Amino acid sequence: MPSFVDRVTLHVSAGRGGNGVASVHREKFKPLGGPDGGNGGPGGSVILRVESDVTTLLDYHHSPKRRAEHGGHGAGAHRNGGHGADLVLPVPDGTVVTDTRGNVLADMVGPGTELVVAAGGRGGLGNAALASSKRKAPGFALLGEPGDEIEIVLELKVVADIGLVGFPSAGKSSLIAAISRARPKIADYPFTTLVPNLGVVTAGDTTFTVADVPGLIEGASEGRGLGHDFLRHIERCAALVHVIDTATMEPGRNPVDDLDVIERELARYGGLEDRPRLVALNKIDVPDGRDLSDIVIDDLTARGLRVIPVSAASGEGLRELTFAMAGIVQAARAEKPDVETTRIVLRPPSADGRADFTVKETGEGWRVRGEKPERWVRQTDFSNDEAVGFLADRLNRLGVETRLVELGAVEGDTVLIGHPDNAVVFDFKPGLDAGAENLARRGEDSRFDESRPAARRRREIQEGLEERAEGETRADVARRLRDPARGGASGPSSYEIGGADDPDWAEQDPDA
Repeated sequence: MPSFVDRVTLHVSAGRGGNGVASVHREKFKPLGGPDGGNGGPGGSVILRVESDVTTLLDYHHSPKRRAEHGGHGAGAHRNGGHGADLVLPVPDGTVVTDTRGNVLADMVGPGTELVVAAGGRGGLGNAALASSKRKAPGFALLGEPGDEIEIVLELKVVADIGLVGFPSAGKSSLIAAISRARPKIADYPFTTLVPNLGVVTAGDTTFTVADVPGLIEGASEGRGLGHDFLRHIERCAALVHVIDTATMEPGRNPVDDLDVIERELARYGGLEDRPRLVALNKIDVPDGRDLSDIVIDDLTARGLRVIPVSAASGEGLRELTFAMAGIVQAARAEKPDVETTRIVLRPPSADGRADFTVKETGEGWRVRGEKPERWVRQTDFSNDEAVGFLADRLNRLGVETRLVELGAVEGDTVLIGHPDNAVVFDFKPGLDAGAENLARRGEDSRFDESRPAARRRREIQEGLEERAEGETRADVARRLRDPARGGASGPSSYEIGGADDPDWAEQDPDA
């Protein structure tokens, strides 16, 4: 079982918002006391938070799917649903969050930094919130929205001040153990270190962290050995320290060639050319190691490098090395601005990149995309005709129907709203007829019931008002339209059941 994991793929799902409720207040002697349906609660969000005591992504390696809590449904008596609890996932300092295509979403540095990677769905409104002066008793409520669902990649890049690089068995782990309280595994065979080791070092008034990268060999940047997996952990280091083995028994190796090999791998990996370098010639406690160190120190110094002979076993030269590291760290910190704790919220762009909507003709029909239309469709209960009529009113006010007519859509055409994978399909029945206003009652839509005589009667009266004579009232227009002798329609018509004594007609015609 792995004990250190620095890259995982995580599938996160935010909570769904609760549904609003359609309810009517009832009490003794007051059976219809008005709408009192509460709103649904918002779903919980999935939040990544940097925690200083977390050093690995191991938990997410074992459990790669995480889900936040759903919001509660609304209830009568104006009771709103409860908020779904947020799911907070702790991650190590230096975690880079990307999507599955490699696009960087956030670089999380600094304890307390948060990333809302999946926002919870909004709760649906109850009928109390939907009531207005013209819609006094809505018989419907809005549904809660689903929460965001996303697959992300978490990649840990250790936040250390100094990075130790070098061949296997060069003594990097021994060096960290000698200058800090870290206790890495140490043995006399290559690739002893399988995970990056971190140590905290104090030199004078400066405290800094040191990390070593295991398994750097020739070809590491191309995937050989273990270095390819761990080179990312030195990207944030302020300086690099080459730990060179001066007492190696391998034939054909010498300190200068070892330095050149590692530098080539770092150059191929890229992005590390501007980091200051130190060279630690290790194992000078061995007689042959000290002799070889004396031979190559001038050549390395001539390259502009600061070279410090050290021995992790005897401690010789370690004080000079740690103070040299501290000097570089101090200079880097002075130039670097302070990292403040931030809270990052991912806001996915609208489906069409615009704030309103777009309409495009496709082989399947007219496709409507936009944040508002798609959200409104998700919130609609299609089993309730009044809710569907409310959706049609909203789309009409936004200008969707007008835009469809402008582009040439005709009655009966297929209209799809939403992403191609889960679009809602409608048959286009525009509420505009030659520019006339749709006079359906609030909460109703004539497109779902075109046979209502009262609706046709009101529409014809409204059209007749445009040609009325001076002093002619709305009631006069209605009588004229009913009287064939005055130019009205002959034969049986909807007006035969209406008139001045028709309650519905009188209600719509206050001048009668």
